[in-house]
Amino acid sequence: MNAEPSIQAKLLDLAAVDAELTRIEHRRKVLPEQQEVQRLESERTERKDAAVKVEILIDDLDRDIRKLEGEIEAVRKREERDRGLLTAGSVGAKQLSELQHELGSLERRRKVLEDDLIDVMERREAAADNHKHAGANLDAAETELIDAERRRDDAVADLDVAQQRCISDRAALTGVFPAELLAAYDKQRTGGGVGAALLQARRCGACRIELDRGEISRIAAAAPNLVLRCPECNAIMVRTKQSGL
Repeated sequence: MNAEPSIQAKLLDLAAVDAELTRIEHRRKVLPEQQEVQRLESERTERKDAAVKVEILIDDLDRDIRKLEGEIEAVRKREERDRGLLTAGSVGAKQLSELQHELGSLERRRKVLEDDLIDVMERREAAADNHKHAGANLDAAETELIDAERRRDDAVADLDVAQQRCISDRAALTGVFPAELLAAYDKQRTGGGVGAALLQARRCGACRIELDRGEISRIAAAAPNLVLRCPECNAIMVRTKQSGL
């Protein structure tokens, strides 16, 4: 394959644009701003779960409080009924003794229930404080996430601009190459290698392998318009004044 040396030299510009496009794509995959967003999303989920856990605990405690209050109220009503019977003096001696014994039991039961209620209410108050703290932590996490998403979006927008600029530069460059040369370049690049690179100081600029003297002699003797390939990586080797041939 033949191509004017000036056209071959422009392959270096094309390779530089393609290298920048590759760097842009790599940066998209490892974008620090995106990693920060993912970290904060996990943190927000953890804090939200913590807040929900406290909410469930509060609901359970509220249910316990209602249950204890109901039991205490039932005991009080029973006490009032028994006291009413005692006050009325309409019961016999045996029933009087039973009522007095029952009142003592009811009073002890009520005190136990009231102590339990105080304990649950104290736990409810502590849980409310924890819920307030968990809510503040969740709000902070959501604020941090919003800021991180904004920074991520700004970074992605910058990459989009850079990528579009490279695509425009590439489109402008590809028009100067013969179809056969461009096809060879693209085939090499899409195969995972560098499409073209400068030959400099006996080294291929793509694979950085130093060529032996015999190969250098063959390259030096080749016609300037002959398109040469690196014997190691198959990239198109571009010869310029910097090649030192």
